[in-house]
Amino acid sequence: MVFSMKRREPELVIPTKATPREIKKLSDIDDQEGLRFQMPIMFFYRGNPSMRGRDPAGVIREGLAKTLVYYYPFVGRIIEGDNRKLMVDCNEEGVLLVEADANINIEQLGDNILPLCPFMEEFLHDVPGSKGIIGCPLLLIQVTRFICGGFALGIRFNHNMADAHGMIQLLTAITEFVKGAATPSILPVWQREQYFTARSPPRITCTHNEYEQTPYDVSYADIMDSDKLIRTAIFFSPKDIQALRNHMSLSGNFNRCSRFELITTYLWKCRTIALSLADPEEPGLNIPTRYYGNAFTLPAAVSTAGILYASPLSYAVDLIHKAKAQLSEEYIKSAADLMVIKKRPKNTTNWNLIFSDITRIGFDKVDFGWGNPEHGGIPFTTSNTSVCMNFKNWKGEDGVVVSICLPPLAVRKFKYELKKMACYSIICRM
Repeated sequence: MVFSMKRREPELVIPTKATPREIKKLSDIDDQEGLRFQMPIMFFYRGNPSMRGRDPAGVIREGLAKTLVYYYPFVGRIIEGDNRKLMVDCNEEGVLLVEADANINIEQLGDNILPLCPFMEEFLHDVPGSKGIIGCPLLLIQVTRFICGGFALGIRFNHNMADAHGMIQLLTAITEFVKGAATPSILPVWQREQYFTARSPPRITCTHNEYEQTPYDVSYADIMDSDKLIRTAIFFSPKDIQALRNHMSLSGNFNRCSRFELITTYLWKCRTIALSLADPEEPGLNIPTRYYGNAFTLPAAVSTAGILYASPLSYAVDLIHKAKAQLSEEYIKSAADLMVIKKRPKNTTNWNLIFSDITRIGFDKVDFGWGNPEHGGIPFTTSNTSVCMNFKNWKGEDGVVVSICLPPLAVRKFKYELKKMACYSIICRM
């Protein structure tokens, strides 16, 4: 689809009141190497007759400026100290806001509002000089108005500052100010140094497979070349979820598991088979937990490919349960200490896949006055990252959509495994 887009010059938004000028250290979980990037979020809204005459860009700008009084570190810039320690210089430089107009109706986008939206670069345009980590804006927002009265809201945030849970708190505060609140219902706290800074002296007391650096694998780099990957999204309706449960019960040794564990198990096995991994490899499955301010860890479920091939789905579910059982206060402290002792290593990537569940975060309920979005979530996936989000398909069915990346030669095999294990409703952009 071809459409024209007109953007105004980006502007800097600052808090409506003066905020503290100070240096705030990020935690030793926040500033790890694997989080030094910017994460996008996309929302699409239909027009609402009750909001006729209201400019969504102006409404969001006003609510944002009030919210930044409480979330003032986002208005600053990240600086780097000794040993690459990241800190926030709270200097009120501002966050970036871009207004835009597109000559289309939201209906014309159809299923292009799905995760991996092909027009994401239009709805979240990269402002020159804004994409780095050090000395760059920590938040970029673009509001694109449609001729029908609807709009798209694109957000890009520095992942060292927050995770999905933290961002939903900030967005909720904006919606509350938009609707007339005097203060946010949840007042944010920093306290990152208090809870997630390495101990003195630091000591690694737990096994952290997620950070074990494996030898460089030439075949991995070649097969999972990001320029050659096919980015896709798979939709699971309630019927599909039940079909998966039925399939697992038929495989024997059925264990109760959550919807997320079920989908994770299913896709982990299908992906491993599709990639035709050799038996000696140990592809890991990382299941992130949620924490405000990026204090989450990535406990890994690990299996050899051959055993995963041959075992029923319940085998992988057991591995996931055991990985989740590792989570404790000591595990998180150990991970923070590991960052200091091993100089902030990236999580291991060879054949690994990180699954993140944001279905309970609330992105599908962010209401600025126009009602809930047609879709709200993270249009983001890489060779080793997948995100589960809520989505309503064209039939009106509420379900879960999962983004995933695969090399071209693995796509057909992946589809075959999906069909073989259980029914599925829609495979988008495969």
